[in-house]
Amino acid sequence: MTVETPVIIGLSAVMVTVHQDAPRVFVVHGADHGVFDSNPTHASDGEYALPFGAFDPERHDTLELGLRAWVDEQTPLNPGYVEQLYTFGNKGRYLYSRVGEKANGPRVISVGYLALTHYDAENTPDGSEYTWSDWYDYFPWEDWRDGRPEMIDRFIVPKLKEWAETAPNPDEKAERLTRVKICFGADEVAWDYEKVLERYELMYSARLVFEACRDKQLPTDGVARSVHLPFDHRRILATAIGRLRGKLKYRPVVFEMMAEDFTLLELQRTVEALSGHNLHKQNFRRFVENSGMVEETGQTTKRGGGRPANLFRFRAGVVMERAAAGVKLSPAG
Repeated sequence: MTVETPVIIGLSAVMVTVHQDAPRVFVVHGADHGVFDSNPTHASDGEYALPFGAFDPERHDTLELGLRAWVDEQTPLNPGYVEQLYTFGNKGRYLYSRVGEKANGPRVISVGYLALTHYDAENTPDGSEYTWSDWYDYFPWEDWRDGRPEMIDRFIVPKLKEWAETAPNPDEKAERLTRVKICFGADEVAWDYEKVLERYELMYSARLVFEACRDKQLPTDGVARSVHLPFDHRRILATAIGRLRGKLKYRPVVFEMMAEDFTLLELQRTVEALSGHNLHKQNFRRFVENSGMVEETGQTTKRGGGRPANLFRFRAGVVMERAAAGVKLSPAG
């Protein structure tokens, strides 16, 4: 006799903004996500998690409306831009969290969403229930604004190569080494800033991230130093970062995180924060001014210090005028 396994659809929100030159993701503390009516799943004590809730077909007309309802319930935010990321359905995604999937229990499938918003000081969290976290706390190897992070060559790549040596056969070893080169720019291979998820998955395979050891019930003292998230929320966040970095090149999504008016330097620093790379100032300014994406307001500001800087605003009409309206990401140096 076949026993049917119930399936629950969860909705996860990766809400992103940029504040003080840092890309930030909104996380909630120990939230009861209400996945199971009789046995709610929540983050362990002391942990933050992405806003998350179960899709209710009786209450939610669409998945996105369900996601927005959970965001409204768990956060003080009202994001504008929202897009579906991916469906995460690996078996056992909640198995080793303090409460979650149990043997023969419901299968939890999450639909991840990317939501962008401008940082609003009036809605700045001022307590322990939720906060904006720097996403490089979770992925410190992704921030190259001060050069190639030391931990890559000092710890990550050597450990990955050690892991490759443990492969059961030469073909598997070669495949692992190729993944190391492609993902982490090892052996003179260029770094691809969009491969955030691929790097996380590689480190997960090599058990260099906390979640891999947690899921395998192994000691966690040999993982790369970084902040972890419960469940598979860091995998969802990695997916969102890679998607957003790629989208910067062909859609004007960066302006969802900008104030109504801004300087070109503020715009550049926002793009640098999200991409993890510094950009050539003159080239970036020239590209933006010639792209038709912005127009001058006729006003100036001294909020950046120094001489008054011209203020600009986004031209929404550029989306209709150009097939690809994004920012050019050419790292300085």
